[in-house]
Amino acid sequence: MDAAVRWATPMLWGRLAVRAFTRSWGRDVMLYTGGVSFFALLAVFPAIAILIGFYKVVLSIGQVSEQAAALADVMPHAARAIFQQEIERLASASARTVSAQSFFALVIGGYAAHRGFKALLAGLNLIHDETEPHGFFKFNLLAFFVALFAFALFTVVSGAVVTSRLLEHTGPGAAPTGGGWLSLDGLWPAVGLAIGLTMLYRYAMSHRTPVAWAPSIAGGLVATVMSTISSWLCAIYVEQIAPLGATYGSVGAVVVLLIWLSWNVNAIFYGGAFTTEMEIAARSMGAPDLEPEGETSETVVSLSERRASRPR
Repeated sequence: MDAAVRWATPMLWGRLAVRAFTRSWGRDVMLYTGGVSFFALLAVFPAIAILIGFYKVVLSIGQVSEQAAALADVMPHAARAIFQQEIERLASASARTVSAQSFFALVIGGYAAHRGFKALLAGLNLIHDETEPHGFFKFNLLAFFVALFAFALFTVVSGAVVTSRLLEHTGPGAAPTGGGWLSLDGLWPAVGLAIGLTMLYRYAMSHRTPVAWAPSIAGGLVATVMSTISSWLCAIYVEQIAPLGATYGSVGAVVVLLIWLSWNVNAIFYGGAFTTEMEIAARSMGAPDLEPEGETSETVVSLSERRASRPR
């Protein structure tokens, strides 16, 4: 059977989806999910201070408010209050105060983001069956550049959201970008996430050679769709099924934010697993651009096997 015909078979994509679920949920990946979620929670508020400090320098107060609203819209509604309070406090503070806070936020947020991306890369390496980990210096440098790229991409996307909203308010007649599922301010975050995850899977998941474009793009799209669905389901869960305010009191918003982060991290790991399974399927079809340099196992490597493979 021709390879193109096999890729067009719905049964093949169904098997890939099931195998990716087993790969990303079956073994030790949950340990990395917890680590990434914790450090992401630790880094999110320093990142807000850095962004608001930057925008207060180059934008007006009204544009800072627009930026704050754009940032808050990506959060679950139950956790949006604590997020908006912090943004409003920083937006109303003086530029000197925000600049001083941004300096300390840069130190704390940089540490947390670096540790979080190290956990993210380690989890993706485990999912991708990488038995030979990077050296200490190379791994830390890779995590640093991935974190820097992610922050830059987030800044560009949030700026694009603000620009689209400004065009909506200043454009003649009816707003072409406002409302609905296809509004630009709702589309930019999804596009940015898909691009970022595609680059992550291609260049940071494999130790030897970059992952092929087709699996990387497919994994990025799958992870983006799952992240969108996870955010929607998380909102339903914490607002209608299991309201957390009565149980956790004043820290309920933080718990909601942590749940939302963990569900999105699971979506990212699932996208990496889907990319890996697509690579394996392509090898079985004899795709020349996906041929491994050596023998590649199709089983998930556990933490104990990885430790045993390291030189002593």
